[in-house]
Amino acid sequence: MKGNFFYWRIIFSVSILPVLAIAPSLVWNQPARAQEGERAALIHASRARQGMNSLADSESRLKPTEILSHSSLERTSAMRQGFQPLSDFKFVTQSLPPASTIKQGRQVSLNGRILPLAWTQQRANSTSANFRTWIADVGLMQSAGVDLLSSADSAKQPVQWFSVSLTGAQSLAARATGPYRYLDVTDFARLAGWEISADGNILKITSQTATVTGIRQAEIESGDRIVVDLDRPTPWQVNFVNKPSPSPTPTPNPPDDPTKPAIPLQNLRAAPNLETPDDPTKPALPLQITPAAPIAGQEWSIAIDAKAAPAIIQQTFSTSKQLLSLKVEPDGAQTKVKVTIPLGWRPQVFSLGNPNRLVIDIRPDSLVEKNILWAPGVQWRQHYQNLGTARFPVVWLEVNPRQAGVKIRPILSNPPADQGTAPLLQTAEVSGAAAAINAGFFNRINRLSLGAIRRDNKWLSGPILNRGAIAWNDRGEFAIDRLTLQETVITPANQFLPVSHLNSAYVQPGIGRYNSDWGTTYTPLSGNEIVVTVGGDRVVSQSPGGAVGTTTFPIPANGYILVLRSDFFPASELSIGTLLRLETNIFPADFNRFPYILGGGPVLVQNSQVVLDAKAEGFSDAYVRQTAIRSAIGRNAAGNLLIVAVHNRAGGAGPNFAELAQILQQMGAVEALNLDGGSSTSLYLGGSLLDRPPSTAARVHNAIGIFIQP
Repeated sequence: MKGNFFYWRIIFSVSILPVLAIAPSLVWNQPARAQEGERAALIHASRARQGMNSLADSESRLKPTEILSHSSLERTSAMRQGFQPLSDFKFVTQSLPPASTIKQGRQVSLNGRILPLAWTQQRANSTSANFRTWIADVGLMQSAGVDLLSSADSAKQPVQWFSVSLTGAQSLAARATGPYRYLDVTDFARLAGWEISADGNILKITSQTATVTGIRQAEIESGDRIVVDLDRPTPWQVNFVNKPSPSPTPTPNPPDDPTKPAIPLQNLRAAPNLETPDDPTKPALPLQITPAAPIAGQEWSIAIDAKAAPAIIQQTFSTSKQLLSLKVEPDGAQTKVKVTIPLGWRPQVFSLGNPNRLVIDIRPDSLVEKNILWAPGVQWRQHYQNLGTARFPVVWLEVNPRQAGVKIRPILSNPPADQGTAPLLQTAEVSGAAAAINAGFFNRINRLSLGAIRRDNKWLSGPILNRGAIAWNDRGEFAIDRLTLQETVITPANQFLPVSHLNSAYVQPGIGRYNSDWGTTYTPLSGNEIVVTVGGDRVVSQSPGGAVGTTTFPIPANGYILVLRSDFFPASELSIGTLLRLETNIFPADFNRFPYILGGGPVLVQNSQVVLDAKAEGFSDAYVRQTAIRSAIGRNAAGNLLIVAVHNRAGGAGPNFAELAQILQQMGAVEALNLDGGSSTSLYLGGSLLDRPPSTAARVHNAIGIFIQP
């Protein structure tokens, strides 16, 4: 990848540390006193978890408890080519005992199930034989159901799990080590009845065998409620069951990002993506309409580390328009409660103690609101943003770029090559980022970027179509605007030959330029190109490019390659030996001073005002009106970065761009930019995705990474 070794060397030289109820009334078939007592307990617990003052406030909570279903991440090409990931460097934000007293790993065996979860053990002090156990916080929440409550202290994390409630002075100690935030679970584990031991790089956790004593249903004002009665507390997880379901919307063809040369449908090698297109302005191809299905639902599984009697497994359950199906299945030492609910919905699950219960609510507004100071300069928040009657769940990070140790960098999925895609979860882990969000558009067929990527003042990919971009430096300064790079090649005869794009996979008629930031070679991206090699400001060769992807042309370290597409008139002006002069200008000129730039589009907000203009950035009005899950980035008046994922409104579809712009404006954005969205939208923090199950997130090309050093 263009200049990648230089990038890693710079990262190392500055020591970038990758660190890092609910209860409307319910009617049970029990005596009135029992009903009233349980209802009061549910309400009290709900308020205590969220610090809410009214039942209405408790109507908007979802516990994001999806666990990773894949095995631990393989090393990518960065390691295969000799680059050691930043996450392998174990910096900490406080003094630690000697390395010989520390155990650590990235796998946890929870009642025999192996989970990709970071952990560490260290002696309580230099003379103690007792170890304290620390586990990554978001992973602990998603793998065992331990609820992380709101907190304004990054070194203290209040938690709740069944009747174990550790808040205030009893909150778990927290610290940043590498890209994770670890919680000291030693005392919590004792209260929870967990036994913990380390076996090599695997931390073994076992809990006492639990039993499901009953499963009950009830209707609540906002939907359906399922209560699983347990004889004791036990770990639980919510999993997305990745089975294909009929799509209620037309299936686009070709894939998500058709900002590329128009190609016949029969030549497509990739299967169509079920998301709406990223940029339907080109090519203009008909959609294949899938007939409407009578039921469009998605199955979720709540896996409980408990066994259930056959009578409970065989129990018949009622359904509703929200709860399309409910079944209970044994799975070894687990019991799985499987629910089928409308597409775009998620079950809201939380635990209560005295007696021990797991509550599963099926409701359109299921987001659990949180406000957690995750690390100095990094605030994790999730809440509902209201636009009229619509309620949009927003999961976001507010990052202070002036905080000591915080660095923001473009990251690629397949370093050191610029070609390739990967899940954001993998990209962030390998790069050692503490937090990340997917960023710019890319071609899903050749897996190359379609938009600006500038890193350390090098254009790995040039801007296209006057589309919006965000630029920044390490002083905490940012700019968001529509971006154009203009280049002109000037001949001795004073012929001005405009260059359409620099280091770009966006193919259109004209002249493209590729320098060493693109890589060491260029391979034609379209047929019938003419490739002109320039070294030392002189033309040294001119050759036909041949068929797409068949011939490789070296890029001179002291020059560049010009690629002529469709219009071949300039070839006569570029004969061998011709001396050339190159002029380059960036608009707006202020972007020249920023070493880091990432493109997206459209621009949403400037000077606190909505400035959405699709046509100015080569988008169609129809594209802007589309509804979808969205990623965005912005800056508030305090100069902090807002990294935002907006999902489907309660009971409906995601925002269109006008709605997204208003959401960012209401969140206090002075300026804001849309990023790639739909299935690409992914928000990563401390080893996990915050906003969606990993199996639902598409592979992406590039991202914005947040690194934290001590």
